[in-house]
Amino acid sequence: MRESDFLIALNIKTADGFESYGKFFLGHSRDAAETIFSKLNGTKKVNNKSVLTLELIETNRDLPLNIQAISCTLEELTKNIKVITKEIFKLLNLKES
Repeated sequence: MRESDFLIALNIKTADGFESYGKFFLGHSRDAAETIFSKLNGTKKVNNKSVLTLELIETNRDLPLNIQAISCTLEELTKNIKVITKEIFKLLNLKES
């Protein structure tokens, strides 16, 4: 059985709806992905007034499943990218051999 992949998608609202403009690969661990996502700043209220959103997505056999989403400001997004990068660095460098 193929492992699931977890990622965080960065989305921005356009005249045509939300467009994904970036993704961070978080690996295959749901627990690790959810832990990272829980550290992000923003609100769980994602609606038509939201401009920037982050989505925690699980893919299995190339089928995406949205697990959680938050809306954030540009300032929160800046902080969130720093958190995501730091946590991915930890995941990649603290793997057991």
